Amino acid sequence: MTLTVASLHIYPVKSLGGFSVAEVRTTDRGPEHDRRWMLIDAQGRFISQREIPAMACLHCSPLSDGFRVTDVRDGATRDLPWAMNGGQPRAASVWNDTLQLIGASDAVSGWFARRLEVPCSLVYMPDHCLRNVDPHYATGITSLSDGYPYLIMSEASLDDLNGRMDRSITMDRFRPNIVIAGGRAFQEDGWKEIRIGTTRFSLVKPCGRCVITTTDQRTGERGPEPLRTLASYRTVDNKVHFGMNAVGETQGILRVGEPLTVVT
Repeated sequence: MTLTVASLHIYPVKSLGGFSVAEVRTTDRGPEHDRRWMLIDAQGRFISQREIPAMACLHCSPLSDGFRVTDVRDGATRDLPWAMNGGQPRAASVWNDTLQLIGASDAVSGWFARRLEVPCSLVYMPDHCLRNVDPHYATGITSLSDGYPYLIMSEASLDDLNGRMDRSITMDRFRPNIVIAGGRAFQEDGWKEIRIGTTRFSLVKPCGRCVITTTDQRTGERGPEPLRTLASYRTVDNKVHFGMNAVGETQGILRVGEPLTVVT
């Protein structure tokens, strides 16, 4: 059985559309540039497509020194740097974690507020901000992701799901970082450790899926699928599992087409 990296994905702003890359540098908190920015409400709590489906219409694309956010509904754009080293400190929360982040300018935050038609502010996670993963499952840090630095999925798992539905969906509904080609459906469920090039990953926890998977990632429209179908055969302890959360045990460069070895 030959397993290779099918695609690699980065999401610079939490819950906005990401982009694929041919290669990416791995870090202890996830792929380089992944989820270092986030939108928060007036209370400092993160906002996501769960509450605001229109966030799916804001897509990021790479530039030489940063990235561009494009509203696919009308083509409006805003350019941002990969990192922001100075700015007003802002307390922000992601689930149960309260973090000291850096606030973007009012002009930048205002652009997002107008696009989404909700009061919100853009914040950045500097290098000195460390956020731990859940110690019940792993040791390490993560970015502004929901809980872990990497999400790994197999193309075969999506093929299995699409074979059970009347209308196929694309992988972007599930927002993985690393997509694997080859093998069988849901093979990742049983992996404990894998190696890609010089980088080792521990797969520590199944990913429980939410309403974001039912959101069209270009229009923001929602329907019952794929959660309805997934729930019929992928429910464990009242959670719908699809994909595996992972932490990087070593760092390196990941490349599309590289072979993957299952260690345990």
